[in-house]
Amino acid sequence: MFIQTQATNDPETIEFLPGREVYPQGPLAFHSPQDARKSPLAHRLFELEQVRGVQLNGESVAVTKAPNAEWLTLKPHVLAAIMQHFTSGQPVMEDETAPAGGKGGGTAAAEAEDYKVEEPVSDAPQELIDQVRELVETRIHPAISQTGGDIAFHSFVGSTVNLRLEGSAFSMLAQIENMLRHYVPEIEKVQDVMDAIPKPGLETPAGQAVREVLDTRINPAVAGHGGHISLIDVRGPRVFLRLEGGCQGCGMANVTLKQGVEAEIKRAVPEIEEILDVTDHASGTNPYFQPGKGGGASPMA
Repeated sequence: MFIQTQATNDPETIEFLPGREVYPQGPLAFHSPQDARKSPLAHRLFELEQVRGVQLNGESVAVTKAPNAEWLTLKPHVLAAIMQHFTSGQPVMEDETAPAGGKGGGTAAAEAEDYKVEEPVSDAPQELIDQVRELVETRIHPAISQTGGDIAFHSFVGSTVNLRLEGSAFSMLAQIENMLRHYVPEIEKVQDVMDAIPKPGLETPAGQAVREVLDTRINPAVAGHGGHISLIDVRGPRVFLRLEGGCQGCGMANVTLKQGVEAEIKRAVPEIEEILDVTDHASGTNPYFQPGKGGGASPMA
């Protein structure tokens, strides 16, 4: 799913255009969580503490932030909330019977909830958690920010560290893992938190077939452009993909997904009906990892 953003005359308000009908009877404005009780979409947005207003329009959602909030950090969360709503099967307003522009079906709501309730929770010793968090915040995050990406600590489970990655952070995961393992020998694995959430769909025949298509046909092709496409999950006829590296933020991402990736997957796995993109294409202006001139060292060196 591709969500475009559009500035307004008010710097604290941005319009989000999900590429589908939102609320034809709009505009309808909400100024507090209490106002939004009958709108699952608005209510989900108000769960973000820095959101101060939501307006549902015909084909857009206008979100107003708190004066002290920064769009750079808030926008990805707003994008995720809107995407989760439109893939959840919930209506925009409670008296509607299907989500605007969606295909309906109650199972999608349960699918979206799975990502929330099954997120891993730290069980490592607190001193190790604090050490990893400090490394991420003081050493790794500044380096990733220089390349247009973002990174945040999520959890430390057993010997695995789960991080929230955006943009160039995916392409630098090996470097991130090496640094963390160097300072914290107890770490055996570092990964994006989405890869830590159990996904039985990946072990189904359809999931394995889609993975083979990505590994043998699609990723070798996009690798030449510095990109990579990860399989996040397969749920019934739906495939969830994440575009990484050079693919994230690319202006041709929609064309690549629809005309190339989607067609290739559907041709090889006929039971797949829908390809959903869970990438935040709006995070950062430079999603590429660009080493220094003359092959200089990485910012994390």
